Amino acid sequence: MSGVDGTRPNVARMYDYYLGGKDNFAADRAAVAEVLKAAPEAAALARANRAFLGRAVRWLAGRGVGRFLDLGAGLPTQENVHQVALDVRPDARVVYVDNDPMVTMHAQALIGASEQVGIINADMRDTAEILADPLVREIVAAGEPVAVLFVSVLHFLTDEERPGEVVRAFMDAMPPGSHLVISHATADVRPDDAHKAASVYNRASAPMVTRSKERIEALFRGAELLEPGVVPVMDWPTRQGILGGHQWILGGIGRKP
Repeated sequence: MSGVDGTRPNVARMYDYYLGGKDNFAADRAAVAEVLKAAPEAAALARANRAFLGRAVRWLAGRGVGRFLDLGAGLPTQENVHQVALDVRPDARVVYVDNDPMVTMHAQALIGASEQVGIINADMRDTAEILADPLVREIVAAGEPVAVLFVSVLHFLTDEERPGEVVRAFMDAMPPGSHLVISHATADVRPDDAHKAASVYNRASAPMVTRSKERIEALFRGAELLEPGVVPVMDWPTRQGILGGHQWILGGIGRKP
C-alpha cells in the first residue's frame, strides 16, 4: 500500500488493535504488547476513550449541533462519528481529517459517495490548509455551531508544536456556539507506569506527551468549560467513580461564547 510503512508502529493502527480491529501490522501489535506490560488496562482505556467520543457526539447532536470536524480521526471502527451524528440528526455533516494514508483510504471506502461526510488527508498542525479546504469552509460558512473534535490526538503533539495554538486556530475560525471536545492522556495517576507506557510511542509514528489536568484544562482557553469539567473519560458526563488506569485519559467539552 503506497505511503504505508508497516515496519514502524503507527499510533492509529495501535489504537485500532486496542479496539480489536484488524487494520494493523506485527510492529503495531508488538508495540501494544509493550504498552500492556506497563499498563495492562490500556486496551480497556482505549475502549473507554472511544465510548467517550460516541457519548460526546450523541450529546452534542441532541443539543442542536449538526456540524462535526474530527481532527486526527483514526481508522474507522464501530460507532464512527458520522454514524452516531446521523443517527441523531439525519441532516448532520461530518468532515474527517487525518494525515495517515491508510486512515483516509479506509474512511473513504466506508463513507463512499456520501454528500454529508467528507475526508481530508492533512496534518492537524496545518491549520490554515485545513481551514481553507472546501469541505471545511462549507460546514463553517453556514454559520451554525460546529463541534471540533480532538479525541486522543493532542497528546501526540509536543510542546514545541504548540497544541494550544492549534486548538485556538480552529476554534477562532468557528461560529459562536461551537463546541470543543478534547480527550488527552495524563500521568497524574501512577506516573511511573504512565511514563513507561508513553515511552513506547517514542519509536512509533508520533511520541506521546502526557500532560497534567491543569494543562489539559488550559487547552480549553477561550471556551466555557461545561460540567462536569475535565474528568476521566469514563466519568463524562456523569461521574461514575471508576478508579485505576481509567484516570489516565481525561476528557471534557467546552463551548465558544
